[in-house]
Amino acid sequence: MADEVSIDKNVFHTRLSALHTQWKADKRSGNHVFGDVGSIAVVMGKSDETQGFHKANAMQFWLLGYEFPATLFLITLEAMYIITTKKKAAYLEPLKEGGKTPIEIIVRGKDAEENAKQFERCLETIKAAGKKVGVISKEQSTGPFVNEWRTAFADISKEVEEVDITPALSAAMAVKDENELRAIRNASVASSHTMADFFLDYMSDVLDKDKKISHKALCDKIAGKIDDEKFFKWKKAPANFDTMQLDWSIQPTVMSGGNFDLKLGSEPDDNNLHAGVIIAAFGLRYQTYASMIARTYLVDPNKTQESMYKLLLSVHEAVMKELRDGVAANAVYQKAISTIKAKKPELVSKFVKSVGAGIGIEARDAGLILNAKNTRVLKDGMTFSITTGFSDLDNPNPQDKKRDAKYALMLSDTVRINPPGSEQALFSFTKDAPIDVESTSFFFNEEEEEKKEKPKAKKDSRVGAVASSNITKTRLRGQGGTTQNEEKEAARREHQKELHQKKQQEGVEKYAEGHGNLNGTQEKKFKRFESYKRDSQFPSKIKDLVVLVDPKNNSVILPIMGRPVPFHINTLKNATTSTEGGFTYLRINFTSPGQGVGRKDEQTPFEDPTAQFIRSLTFRSHDTNRMEDIKDQITDMRKAASRKEQEKKDMEDVVEQDKLVEIRNRRPFRLDNIYVRPAVESKRVGGAVEIHQNGLRYHHLGNQKIDILFGNIKHLFFQPCVGELIVIIHVHLHNPIMIGKKKTKDVQFYREATEMQFDETGNRKRKHRYGDEEEFEAEQEEKRRRAQLDKEFRSFTEKIADAGKGEGLAVDMPFRDLGFNGVPSRSSVTVQPTTDCLVQLTEPPFMVITLTDIEVVHLERVQFGLKNFDMVVVFKDFTRAPSHINTIPVEALDGVKDWLDSVDIPYSEGPLNLNWATIMKTVIADPHTFFKDGGWSFLSTESDSDDEDEEEEESAFEVSEEELASEASSEDESDFDDDASAEASEADGSDEDEEGEDWDELEKKAARKDREGGLEEEEKRPVKAGGKKRR
Repeated sequence: MADEVSIDKNVFHTRLSALHTQWKADKRSGNHVFGDVGSIAVVMGKSDETQGFHKANAMQFWLLGYEFPATLFLITLEAMYIITTKKKAAYLEPLKEGGKTPIEIIVRGKDAEENAKQFERCLETIKAAGKKVGVISKEQSTGPFVNEWRTAFADISKEVEEVDITPALSAAMAVKDENELRAIRNASVASSHTMADFFLDYMSDVLDKDKKISHKALCDKIAGKIDDEKFFKWKKAPANFDTMQLDWSIQPTVMSGGNFDLKLGSEPDDNNLHAGVIIAAFGLRYQTYASMIARTYLVDPNKTQESMYKLLLSVHEAVMKELRDGVAANAVYQKAISTIKAKKPELVSKFVKSVGAGIGIEARDAGLILNAKNTRVLKDGMTFSITTGFSDLDNPNPQDKKRDAKYALMLSDTVRINPPGSEQALFSFTKDAPIDVESTSFFFNEEEEEKKEKPKAKKDSRVGAVASSNITKTRLRGQGGTTQNEEKEAARREHQKELHQKKQQEGVEKYAEGHGNLNGTQEKKFKRFESYKRDSQFPSKIKDLVVLVDPKNNSVILPIMGRPVPFHINTLKNATTSTEGGFTYLRINFTSPGQGVGRKDEQTPFEDPTAQFIRSLTFRSHDTNRMEDIKDQITDMRKAASRKEQEKKDMEDVVEQDKLVEIRNRRPFRLDNIYVRPAVESKRVGGAVEIHQNGLRYHHLGNQKIDILFGNIKHLFFQPCVGELIVIIHVHLHNPIMIGKKKTKDVQFYREATEMQFDETGNRKRKHRYGDEEEFEAEQEEKRRRAQLDKEFRSFTEKIADAGKGEGLAVDMPFRDLGFNGVPSRSSVTVQPTTDCLVQLTEPPFMVITLTDIEVVHLERVQFGLKNFDMVVVFKDFTRAPSHINTIPVEALDGVKDWLDSVDIPYSEGPLNLNWATIMKTVIADPHTFFKDGGWSFLSTESDSDDEDEEEEESAFEVSEEELASEASSEDESDFDDDASAEASEADGSDEDEEGEDWDELEKKAARKDREGGLEEEEKRPVKAGGKKRR
């Protein structure tokens, strides 16, 4: 211990001077606090941990930072005398220097007479200082040293008056300096961390899993957490937080089941934790400075309990607002009482008798109690533990009449009073443990919400019993020759013309003159690759002057002119070997400008392309194996460097998500037996999805988790299992996340709609049922199961949207009736529109195209005779490659056009496939010129000209009314002409029969001719199965 004790003399003299300043100021203002004492005597006996902190050792901690047993402090206005043992005196020796007040240290020994003389000298000093001496009246110190002092002091007790100095010492230590406030803050945040991140989690887990644990065992769990250094090194831990400085100022107390003591005076009992009202209270101490926190948690509360807790919150908040500089202590308590009287006056008698007390080295300063009697004025820098609560409350609807009939509520926080003029009158050190109703209420027996019945559609009295769809409104026979389809096509064509004109105008306005290349005109910066920063980093083998491959530093060291020269692997193009004349030649090629004419060579940046470059270096050796080995090492290192660079490029858009905030006041909404795509591992293992405060969490059965925050979700889809084998909840993200080693912007949760197993033979019903009845019942069961599955998934998706409504989440659902088959990637799938997107969610890779991101759509290979056509989606972000959906059946063409037109997307069509890479490169190079020259109109030029030709051909043939009438009058003639022509053709084809013959006669005639032609042999041939012989 001797080596560890180090007293800060600057702090000692600063605080002693502050005590003297207040003492002198009180003498000038009327001696209201110090009581006109001339000296102060504070004696400390033997150390006793059971007594805790009291005024005597609190004063020692305040001045010295340590407790000094068997020590007397005698303070006058002129000097300070310390009587202690020789060993302790050695630690106090440095205090004699550096202060305004003289310090005299008197060393006690084993000589009783000498010790008595020392006490006599102190008594003379007390008498000389004045007729009043300040002492701690309720002295808690004991021991031989204290007894000896009291015996000596009794000799002058009639000459001097003893005055209780406790209020004065309390006033001196009440206003905290910066170091004290920092210590109280550290103690408080450690307490709130223990409450919010350990007790709350542990308690909710016990209740959730119906475990049994006694109050005493739970308190022991909390008390043992102080030794967990890792726990107290959390993210929000204060800077330079030393876990060795922690201790308990208030031992953990947990109360439930009707037994509540808001004074925290009783020991935790052996009753089990009861799921009802639970109060937890404790306080940690940091560097001898205390803190206090208490929280009430409500498990499955009724409305009365919730309203009572809300009342307590309002009282607690009122106390916090009233606690400010210049306010009397009793005014704070009266504010709490007036708040209760205004809302529920009958609860005044059940309210606590004080709303807190000063806190510092002592966990409860008796001189700063916030009750109805204390008139002390509060000042900036004071710290308090604010405690509000109701006891002996009646529960009108108890779940357990024995344990829930009576309950109590309690809240406690550690705060400091801010300076006047601050935005907030006080600052709460324990705010990290929330006290709002949502954070402190738990619902473990939560019943399913009753779903509201959808209102039935009102019947229109005007329609009556006739279906409105059967009423003809638009067409009569005499309205003209155009059909409804032609009108629809004309309206669609007109709307598309407007959309294209609008798109063209937007493009001209957006890309004004001088806009330049969308990719920018800045040249690629030259990347400097550094192999070694210092000579000492070179491998030791360089002294051999050989070709050396250093994979650790991605470099190749080559001997040139007797010196080892390092080259980074990114400066090398490749390495080759060849054999000639007994030597193996190693040729190392370097990257340099002008090596090729490819696109890759054009993009390679160089610091100075006009400089001289080494194209290659060649080395030869008789050792063929070594040369081959060097070549292989260089090749492998080059591949690894390229792969690493590509991975880095792929990971550029991956954003690290914020931390998921879990729901702790109730069980989160959960969907079990769920599979995820992309899969977490190769084995097909299911898991569960949970909805938390700010996102989703997928629990994989392999103890892996996938967190998706609502803020990162761009689209949320629900796809039912109608016509599909699976039911899907699909999440499309703004920024990709990593699942395992895969980067993805789409995460899908699904469950198979079909039964996993079906016993074809073990069904007993087969004894009594035959035919199709069983199959029909199985079919109905399948329909019911699918409907239930859709209902379950849809409800869960709506809960996700409700939880993420703050981020603008809404459920989107594919319209299967508008879907069409196509090949967006490898296989033919059903592509379906939704309200905001065009999606394919059945097979990976998934496709999600946001409609607002689409610039135009072009339909390719639309021409007569082809069974399929292709769709190309061009995005507003021209740097993004267009999306292709190929091989769409031509039967879906009108449906696709109608849908595109209905969502105001301009489309065009053409007979050929276009080179979109070249087109987009032209657009990106100069978008201003592109839109100035007509923009996307070049796509529809050819199709429009074809349509115009068709219109001209159609308009060239017009039927007049006279021709129409003559055509109607000649209908009878046309019937005769048809019969005549038929007879003429028959006469030309047959000379034997002028009239028609039936099939039997024709068959007999044919058989007769066969016999005449000598085909009787065929009759004797075997006839194939199922055939007939002619007779």
